[in-house]
Amino acid sequence: MKHPEEFCGVHQKILKMKFKYFSIAIILSFGILASSCGLSSKKEEVPLPMEDFKKPNVVIIFLDDSGYSDFNPFGQVDVPTPNVQKLADEGTMFTNFHVPQAICSASRSALLTGCYPGRTKVFGAHGPNARGLETTFPTLGELFKSEGYKTGIFGKWHCGDQPETRPQARGFDETCGLMYSNDMWKHHPENPEYWGKYPIQFWENGEVTIEDVGIAEQKNLTKWYTEHAVDFINRNKDQPFLLYVPHSMPHVPIFCSTEFEGKSGQGLYGDVTMELDWSVGEITKALNKNGLEENTIVIFTSDNGPWIAYGNHAGKTPFREAKATSFEGGTRSACIIKYPNYLEANNTSDKAFLSIDLLPTLCHLTGVQLPDTEIDGKNVWALISGEEGATNPHDYYAFSTGNKFESILSGDGKWKLHLNHEYKTLRTPGNDGAPGKYDTVNMELSLFDMENDPYETNNMIGLNPEVERELMEYANSHKQNFYTAK
Repeated sequence: MKHPEEFCGVHQKILKMKFKYFSIAIILSFGILASSCGLSSKKEEVPLPMEDFKKPNVVIIFLDDSGYSDFNPFGQVDVPTPNVQKLADEGTMFTNFHVPQAICSASRSALLTGCYPGRTKVFGAHGPNARGLETTFPTLGELFKSEGYKTGIFGKWHCGDQPETRPQARGFDETCGLMYSNDMWKHHPENPEYWGKYPIQFWENGEVTIEDVGIAEQKNLTKWYTEHAVDFINRNKDQPFLLYVPHSMPHVPIFCSTEFEGKSGQGLYGDVTMELDWSVGEITKALNKNGLEENTIVIFTSDNGPWIAYGNHAGKTPFREAKATSFEGGTRSACIIKYPNYLEANNTSDKAFLSIDLLPTLCHLTGVQLPDTEIDGKNVWALISGEEGATNPHDYYAFSTGNKFESILSGDGKWKLHLNHEYKTLRTPGNDGAPGKYDTVNMELSLFDMENDPYETNNMIGLNPEVERELMEYANSHKQNFYTAK
């Protein structure tokens, strides 16, 4: 690994908690750690030999437009979601996890590369046949595959729809799903004539298997992705794997299989939520059945907040605004991470971190080398694992909407500064698949105390000049680095 000294605090915590295993990075770096951290050389504290270490598997379940409060235990009470609840009971629930942009392609590219949208220039949501994420930015799939992991993606890609930018060419051994959002089709509620020119295709392992996805196929997307994911786990139980399941739901138009139609008693959105919860259960059961549960990192979250214009076909968030804004309702997603023996079960953390941090953190835990190219995320394992005294290595986090840089959060999550920007706020919600109406309004320069006001209601600009000055300096630097033509 490039920075073995980063592991000192983590290694000491692991020894203190008497964990059985640790990342391969620790094993490779132990000689350095022993001298630099003053570790004891007692026999019982020496890590297992390399031949006894088994690389952990990684499973990422990434929902589309799910509201922060859609699943238990994040506030939803009307629809049973026992499998997500069980995942939280066995893992750690993160209430302050964010994405850097609350729109499909930008969010997915950030997750897969560890880079801000301003670096990759993947903004918003691209359409059919678009280039998407440039191949100069290595993906999680490419990094893990290069070090012996079997890699699979079953779900919505939305990071490129050309031969060089589809998932089969970006490091994923096995694939199935859609190349872009499921509303980009002939039944689009506002522009069916335009989107009807591009039939949605269902791809499997680099080949189109369904030329024109219709309503019948949309109803089975969640089921198909889940079945492929379970089959992938069953067939690859004897080697380390990276499994990425980016569901198309609950992005509109929402559908569920016949087995879940009417099951929630709370309308179609509730039915869709129950099927997604079922999917989480099927994947975790497959891990348990194959004896992989103890050595698998499971991450459950969403690409951004709900698309509230769709009313009863949209999820819910307690925070301000929603998808396609840089307010908390757009960028803050419910997140659960389970890693038995390494993360405390039935635990809740309010530590702030971003999806761009997942790539370097997962590389740290698995011993996979970071890319040679520059990335923006950092290893935040000490923060995630609750190491005593751990602080976020970032000075700040930046948020954008489309190609506009709009707001900045202090690395410790305490303060958020909104620059002056326009945003869309909902005037009238839609119903049963029809979108509502937005108004475009102006956001003045604003400072929010996120510890006491996570709903961004009380503008404290002018009351904390030192905080304001520091965040403005970070904002100007970020703008210069990513949003100024060079």
